[in-house]
Amino acid sequence: MTLSVFDIFKVGIGPSSSHTMGPMRAAREFALGLKQDGLLAETRAVVVRLYGSLALTGRGHGTDRAVLAGLEGGEPETLDPDSIEPTVQRIRGSGRLRLLGEHEVDFDEPMQLLFMLHERLPRHSNGLRFSALGSGNRLLREQDYYSIGGGFIVRGQEAEAAEARSHAAPPYPFASAEELLALCRAHGLEMYELVLANEYAWASPAEVRARLLHIWEVMQACVARGFRQTGLLPGVLKVRRRAPRLYRQLTESGTVRPLDVMDWVNAFALAVNEENAAGGRVVTAPTNGAAGIVPAVLHYYRRFESGANDEGVVRFLLVAAAIGMLYKRNASISGAEMGCQGEVGVACSMAAAGLVAALQGTNEQIENAAEIGMEHNLGLTCDPVAGLVQIPCIERNAMGAVKAINAARLAMRGDGSHKVSLDQVIATMRQTGADMSTIYKETSQGGLAVNVAEC
Repeated sequence: MTLSVFDIFKVGIGPSSSHTMGPMRAAREFALGLKQDGLLAETRAVVVRLYGSLALTGRGHGTDRAVLAGLEGGEPETLDPDSIEPTVQRIRGSGRLRLLGEHEVDFDEPMQLLFMLHERLPRHSNGLRFSALGSGNRLLREQDYYSIGGGFIVRGQEAEAAEARSHAAPPYPFASAEELLALCRAHGLEMYELVLANEYAWASPAEVRARLLHIWEVMQACVARGFRQTGLLPGVLKVRRRAPRLYRQLTESGTVRPLDVMDWVNAFALAVNEENAAGGRVVTAPTNGAAGIVPAVLHYYRRFESGANDEGVVRFLLVAAAIGMLYKRNASISGAEMGCQGEVGVACSMAAAGLVAALQGTNEQIENAAEIGMEHNLGLTCDPVAGLVQIPCIERNAMGAVKAINAARLAMRGDGSHKVSLDQVIATMRQTGADMSTIYKETSQGGLAVNVAEC
């Protein structure tokens, strides 16, 4: 598996990387396959089946809407979030779907998009099956996909996502934190320098820097929009946005209080995840459900750390992504596999490491911060109320961001030596996720999801 920083940080739309972005990408890929193989013109109807976690929480996560947008050619990176609702209403009103915007087929929504609530495909809880039918309901093509977290998808029995297969071998491949630290020592490199050298194998230095700063710009725009928007978030819970009011309180107050920095971090995280819950533009970091933690900690760095600059932002993103790659390779970043430890826990670990890198800590301190960030998120469940990415998800990002900053501070007060390694904590997270009951893994069948009234 070879991943790029830009596989970990992807621009997309809310509310979920695994339940919105992944299914949208799978739907578009299926439609493109029909076109490439000359089957598009023969297609008379498309049937989509959602399995496992996608079936159980897909409506709250917008999976059905994402699939329709993807079949019509939409991509998470470029699709205007405001265009989805009109598209869905047109399809449901007419019973007709425009594959890739080119070929119209029958799509009687209640019959053609099926939530298989009591079934799951064998490989992963987030399964989809697409079937293209020709005249006389003749099956033209059927394809299974799995949305494995962070917007990554695999097809059928593929061993890895396409991103992991598409990159040439980098100069410094690593499969564990131990290998990463050893490579840094052997070549006299800081961790961000090693990750940067790998990125240069696939793009020019100017392009890499521009793309990193673009990621940061999208994060800033998301926070700014989250501070402007008001009212209720979509869905039966009628959750009111809190970030705008908190922002006003902080900016209009005439006094500075000792814990205002923590309030700002909370505000940054809430703003991002309220935007995500509303289906807005976010950066998957490493997932949408945990998208507020890295931006909140980056905003903290730029606003409150002396000497903060764009070079620090670049170091932060490079190192945070490297930590995300380790979790993706050796465990999972899917809430449907690992629970929320695989989303908020991983994001906390990434942000803690990134902050230490931005503050020019040592490689050993970076690894220590990443370990602390996950160690105290082990066992965190994914139990979204009403299947929406709102309760406890939004607030959980604020808690994760504050925890990441504390993890970084603890690590930088030490010399990098510690008893539990990052590799050990990643292995523990994987084992904990395997042992965790499925009712606590993005199914809305346990925890808060069954103990909190939906309305």
